[in-house]
Amino acid sequence: MSSQPYYLKGSPLNVRFNSLVGWLARHGVSLMGSAEMSVRGRRSGQMQRIPVNPHTYEGARFLVSARGHSQWVRNMRAAGGGELRVGRKVRTFTAVELPDEEKLPILRTYLEKWGWEVNQYFNGVTAKSSDEELRAAAPDHPVFRITVEG
Repeated sequence: MSSQPYYLKGSPLNVRFNSLVGWLARHGVSLMGSAEMSVRGRRSGQMQRIPVNPHTYEGARFLVSARGHSQWVRNMRAAGGGELRVGRKVRTFTAVELPDEEKLPILRTYLEKWGWEVNQYFNGVTAKSSDEELRAAAPDHPVFRITVEG
């Protein structure tokens, strides 16, 4: 077993799709609730942009990293927040990472809504997987509770 945190790099097709989703969000078109997130780079200090699927569970909002411990996750840990954009509407938010033991219901409902897009990154775990299977996948998929300001 590798000591490196789980991360699955996107294929060229995934990268192109994400670029399109980000472009659409910047221009005011949200696909099923998608948005473009900006988070300050921990090394460069520059804002890094990536399309995300903000997820609501029991009235709280979350960001889930389907691909694992990606650059945006590392940047979010350092920055503690960022911005969500759809068109001209930009919302600043703060973020707190959830411990693995709190992720189960968020991961399950996230996969129910977004599984068609992200199941490929969960190594066979789906919304219909057992609680044990979801708990085993939790360390590979960071989840942040976000609080939108204003």
